[in-house]
Amino acid sequence: MSSPDEVKGCCAAAYGRDAVALILGESYHPGGLALTRRLGRALQLRPGTAVADLASGPGTTARLLAAEFGAHVDGVDLSGVAVARATAAAADAGMAARVRFHLGDAEALPLPDGCVDAAVCECAFCTFPDKATAAAEFARILRPGGRVGITDVTVTERGLPAELTDLAGWIACIADARPVDEYSRILAGAGLRTTLIETHDELVSRMIDQIQARIAVLRITAPQKLTAAGVDLERVEHYLGLVRAAVDDELIGYTLLVARKPGQEQA
Repeated sequence: MSSPDEVKGCCAAAYGRDAVALILGESYHPGGLALTRRLGRALQLRPGTAVADLASGPGTTARLLAAEFGAHVDGVDLSGVAVARATAAAADAGMAARVRFHLGDAEALPLPDGCVDAAVCECAFCTFPDKATAAAEFARILRPGGRVGITDVTVTERGLPAELTDLAGWIACIADARPVDEYSRILAGAGLRTTLIETHDELVSRMIDQIQARIAVLRITAPQKLTAAGVDLERVEHYLGLVRAAVDDELIGYTLLVARKPGQEQA
């Protein structure tokens, strides 16, 4: 069993690789930008809202929230490569004044107490080894009445096949996914009350379809890119097959969840 530090280090390194961007495209989570927009609406984001994007990756979510909702966003990610790339992308998009990125751990956020109106965490909460500490950090940085919005992989009480619970499963955001009720209990332990739960299970199968379609196109149009990025197609396709089987068995789903910190409602 890998240690928490090993898990976090491997996840950070993996999501900073070119192979991930090549296979997943612009958005690294089921539902893509459409679900991010839905999350922004559920959080009632508006111009001037201060938002933290936790495990911000390439910065796609942060830039969308700034561009389409007028939010001011601080992204935090454990990968220095991801932070550098996201910072450069924000500058290229003319958003440097409204979107900033910080190197940091979700279990020890480099942000002050009560600094944001909302926090988002897309397809990453399940990868945090110490979810209770991460939830407490979410609550710490929220102002009274602030909200946290999570989109993430869920599992049933039956659990997962052993092959999906190893280190590769952690990197694929599956191994330590929990039932949605458990996510709510973890957040409640940090003083965050769940106010909205939406089921989007179909998005996992759709993402698998999209990944397989991207791979099929790249095999024909740019096989050298797959080789240069070190993509092990046999392993990727085997793993996708395992995930699809778990989805078909209704072991894996996807959920949007919003929870609120007690206190005066944000204007």
